[in-house]
Amino acid sequence: MKFGLAFASSIGTEGNSAVEICKLAEQVGFESVWGGEHVIFPSSIESKYPYTADGKVPATKDTWIPDPLIWLAYVSAAAPSLRLGTCILILPQRNPLILAKEIATLDHLTDGKVELGIGVGWLKEEFEALGVPWERRGARTDEYVEALHAVWSGTDIEFHGEFVDFDPLTCTPRPKQEKIPILVGGDTPAAIRRAAKLADGYYPGTGDFAELQKLIADVRQAAEDNDRDPAEIEINAHFSVFGEGDRIEGVEKMREGELGGSWFRLYLWRAEWNGTIERIWRKVVETKAKNFRPVFVAENSTSFRGIPPNDSWYSFLNSSTTTPWER
Repeated sequence: MKFGLAFASSIGTEGNSAVEICKLAEQVGFESVWGGEHVIFPSSIESKYPYTADGKVPATKDTWIPDPLIWLAYVSAAAPSLRLGTCILILPQRNPLILAKEIATLDHLTDGKVELGIGVGWLKEEFEALGVPWERRGARTDEYVEALHAVWSGTDIEFHGEFVDFDPLTCTPRPKQEKIPILVGGDTPAAIRRAAKLADGYYPGTGDFAELQKLIADVRQAAEDNDRDPAEIEINAHFSVFGEGDRIEGVEKMREGELGGSWFRLYLWRAEWNGTIERIWRKVVETKAKNFRPVFVAENSTSFRGIPPNDSWYSFLNSSTTTPWER
């Protein structure tokens, strides 16, 4: 069982504080750190955020959202054992050749520690500001994934598609991993089809257990429809953003097999008080689960809720000088 820090790049940590948090996370046994992405925050937003009831994004124009790849490279120098992931990188906004170079370089220099979480994006105003077509962004995303894999596969590669078209070329360095894991985020039928067809993992946006259960069933069925073993697709699950009990209940439901599968990542999204991660970890250890290996990923959202963000992380991490099963 493993811990990670999701959306760690945007929890109100800047500069040295981000480095110190990642170093402490590494020391107490965390496995990974993840960064999210928005290039800009429009002053006026009409687009509906898909993961809140009122359609409003839980952020403001002052929310700290650095470029995830640069941020991950920055903290990896201080905490080199942590795996590095994006949750989620807005793929259709990127140039696929430049992104292939950036991801391969980061993976090569970190000895194969990169995981690429992608999505199609929800913020139309951001696409308009960047001059990227909003229409058919899903089809563009699918083709970009194919192009990325092609560029990473070897030398003298050519690709001829609707959105990406290049003659034989070589891009070095190539990734250290034989295959960069790609995760697809989103709750829509299109996201489920994309995950089942193209991805190594699925990242649903909901934290509601009933909805999550249906999404997981849908993605597994879609995998079978694409002649894939559903077990090949790692499910990245988080439960309710409010209340520790909901997250523990989610762990127990996973243990009991109600979600199916053998490998999960459990996102403990917005852990807003000290010790949450440790208490849930202890609960899972007590179950002595044998049929799944959850990866715990926690976000501290105190930058959005008026609580000093850095203090919570430092207090928790400094109190955790040994991993829970050693105490």
